[in-house]
Amino acid sequence: MKKTINVEATYTGMRIDRFLRNHFETIPQSLIEKNLRSGKIKLNKKKIKSSIKLKINDKIELHNFVVKNEKVNKKIKFKPSDTIIKENEDFIIENNDDFIVLNKQAGISVQGGTKSKKNLIDIFSNSVIFKDEKPYSVHRLDKETSGVFLIAKNRPTAQLLTSLFRLRKIYKTYIAICHGEITIEDKGLIKNNLIRYDDTKKIVEKAETYYEILDKNNNSTFIQLKPITGRKHQLRKQLYDLGHSIIGDKKYNSFKVQKNNKNLMLHSYEIKFKINEKKYTFRATPPEYFRNMLKAKRLNF
Repeated sequence: MKKTINVEATYTGMRIDRFLRNHFETIPQSLIEKNLRSGKIKLNKKKIKSSIKLKINDKIELHNFVVKNEKVNKKIKFKPSDTIIKENEDFIIENNDDFIVLNKQAGISVQGGTKSKKNLIDIFSNSVIFKDEKPYSVHRLDKETSGVFLIAKNRPTAQLLTSLFRLRKIYKTYIAICHGEITIEDKGLIKNNLIRYDDTKKIVEKAETYYEILDKNNNSTFIQLKPITGRKHQLRKQLYDLGHSIIGDKKYNSFKVQKNNKNLMLHSYEIKFKINEKKYTFRATPPEYFRNMLKAKRLNF
């Protein structure tokens, strides 16, 4: 018996093991690993590892793979209140026939997961803006990172935007406030290797980011970042490796955590791209806590 699951744009970038855990009500990681090794789970007719990340229109094939309590039409895990829906609608920068652009607030995930249920996709699935449409996630933004974020309204637009991101034809600019005075050149390229682990396997990935120091003093730095590659936590890791972690970063922190600061000072400020020769540029105003930190650190925007 063979079953095929088509991957929608919403799940682009998600690991296949996480996708399967979300798709089935009860499935242990050990069973996923076992069936991947035996070839009972394949991706586009090929044997793969659990760490492989999905792309839109991928086909997951399940061969003689039986799991009880499969989720059937049970995609909505989080049911937002009218207040939460309205709060997020108020942060929309652009709303057209093909996509919305949102000034995402810190503390909310893009998609639901095992650690977080409150998420943008479920919120906008219940919004009148998507009454006759479906929201598609086309890129990532960390839960604690604020700023400009795209959500597609239809499958063709989702496929197009996903392709543009993959081809690096969408240009993103971030701003961050870091601990300490960064003493490298005011403009340049941060180019290094980032290390991550897939279970016990060490993986080294090349990461590149253009930067410009906007202002600094002897205790902090205000910096602009334009990532070329798209590694997980790339900007946070690179600044940590420089010895100047982002203020509020509890994971990659080279300084003592400030107990009175609960916010990550990383903001997705601008996004630029072109569709059918039409140029789009969207900017998201930094949140109040970010602007207050600039004032407290005597940094100019």
